Amino acid sequence: MPKKIAVLAALLVLVTPGGDPPAFTPRVEVHGDLARAAHVAVVVPGSDVDGATFGATVGRMARDLHASVGRDDVAVVAWLGYRTPSGLGVDAAGGRLARAGAVALAEYVRTLPGHVRLLCHSYGSVVCALARPAVDDVVFLGAPGVRVESADPAVRVWAARGGRDWTRWVPAVRLGDLGHGPDPVDPRFGARVFDVGDAAHDEYFRPGTRSLRALGRIVVGEAP
Repeated sequence: MPKKIAVLAALLVLVTPGGDPPAFTPRVEVHGDLARAAHVAVVVPGSDVDGATFGATVGRMARDLHASVGRDDVAVVAWLGYRTPSGLGVDAAGGRLARAGAVALAEYVRTLPGHVRLLCHSYGSVVCALARPAVDDVVFLGAPGVRVESADPAVRVWAARGGRDWTRWVPAVRLGDLGHGPDPVDPRFGARVFDVGDAAHDEYFRPGTRSLRALGRIVVGEAP
């Protein structure tokens, strides 16, 4: 335990810059025909995503996933409904932004048709875990922890971490509101862990990869 706490403390040295943050404007981008979709995937991003970086991050993830699935009955949503953390500072290690995001995500999911799956990347996994929405599947990708003790028995919960993903070094501890606790790829958590090969933290949605093919199968209700 002392070693894990020391690692967590080291991560917190990188504190986000001071000053007032810019105004936050939610953004949603849909790929496919949402009104007619039988399967809807919502990509929930982690840190360092805002209006300026939306297209190159969560927008790109959603576009590449939709193109990879290649089905008319699938819609993929790039969802930026919360202010994401900046860098590896206190906000990234804390739960304040995730709690606000969880409320917004749960509200948004209630508006969606068809079979809904959440694909949650990095800090977005914390948002999804706290939201506990009524969906078919929840996928945790490169999670730094999820702030809940076990997989939600009401939905199918999947988890993966690539061999080169730096989050494997994040300790599964909580100190007050710092740290995100349980690792969803730990067998004790109860998620369905699937293989994404040697993916790095930002490569789960890269075209042609094992991880993107696995996500495409989950989106249509199949096993990866």
